[in-house]
Amino acid sequence: MSRYTMVAAVVAAGTLAAPAAGQEGWEGWRTDFSRHTVPLDQIVAGGPPKDGIPSIDDPRFVPVEQADRWLESDEPVLVVEANGEVKAYPLQIMVWHEIVNDRIGGVPVAVTYCPLCNTGISFDRRHDGRVLEFGVTGMLRHSDMVMYDRQTESWWQQASGEGIVGRYAGDELRWIPTQTLSWERFQKAHPDAPVLSRDTDHRRPYGRNPYVGYDLSGPRGGPYRQLLRGSETDDRLPAMERVAAVHLDGESVAFPFSRLKEVEVANADVAGRPVAVFWGPGTASALQARNVAGGRDVGSTGVFYRTLDDRVLSFEALGDGAFRDRQTGSTWNLLGQATSGPLAGRELEGVPHGDFFWFAWGVFRPDTRVWR
Repeated sequence: MSRYTMVAAVVAAGTLAAPAAGQEGWEGWRTDFSRHTVPLDQIVAGGPPKDGIPSIDDPRFVPVEQADRWLESDEPVLVVEANGEVKAYPLQIMVWHEIVNDRIGGVPVAVTYCPLCNTGISFDRRHDGRVLEFGVTGMLRHSDMVMYDRQTESWWQQASGEGIVGRYAGDELRWIPTQTLSWERFQKAHPDAPVLSRDTDHRRPYGRNPYVGYDLSGPRGGPYRQLLRGSETDDRLPAMERVAAVHLDGESVAFPFSRLKEVEVANADVAGRPVAVFWGPGTASALQARNVAGGRDVGSTGVFYRTLDDRVLSFEALGDGAFRDRQTGSTWNLLGQATSGPLAGRELEGVPHGDFFWFAWGVFRPDTRVWR
């Protein structure tokens, strides 16, 4: 059973004939299952077998002008920057592959996206003196993709970057700042940046959403209740509420999109560090309509350290993804770039974060503080 069939059944019927917890699909692995940091019965078969959702290991890229022929203005793309190089990874491709093993600015990077949790996260692939290459196990834990590295076949939790089974159980990958933006915002900010190509050596209906209606909460709370299968749930927010999720120095904070939509900017402190959370409209949900570009506008966020040149900035919203700092009057965009004023040309440092569904962040970070 594919994840498409599985999720379609959930949405249509409100139930899920999921694989029983246990060892199903665990045959043939070189993983050391004696080493694990989570109960093994929390890990269940998600439908596809090992590498049944194929990672992209030799990614090709096209210029913005070419990608603009098949990307709509409000389509979501993952934007990743390392060592001054920026690349875009359209979710219309990521939803079918979930992992891209790449290099950005010379840094080996795994760009990942789990549709069931709406988690677009990038990791540094350098670990323990080697460069790891990641694939999709076909397993899920709390609905989130379980990745594996092809060097040791250790299993890794995508939502946290933590090794959970095998040689690297207990280890953690380093997050690289990743932002979900609309195609229009990205191409205006980075007109010369490379964009992941549809030429992947795989035949997939790119542009189509295999999870139609997934992010629409129904009267029973949406399909997540079946997919979580016994996990503890946190009712402080609706299960399918999107949150800008931040974890710094042991403290976790979730910024609900519903609240951010009202105020558009949050000047906050996380673990004693001043951060700014920007929200702007114009980004479609990749997980609602039959076509990715047809999803409703859910907006997108940027999270940045708001200390610049030893000065803490505070921001106010100007509307439509534009912001102004109160200290200098400079204007900033959703990417943390100053576009006018005394600080024009400067950029804020990005804070690693993810735009999660609340149920997914809450189950992995139950100690999270919800920003109001």
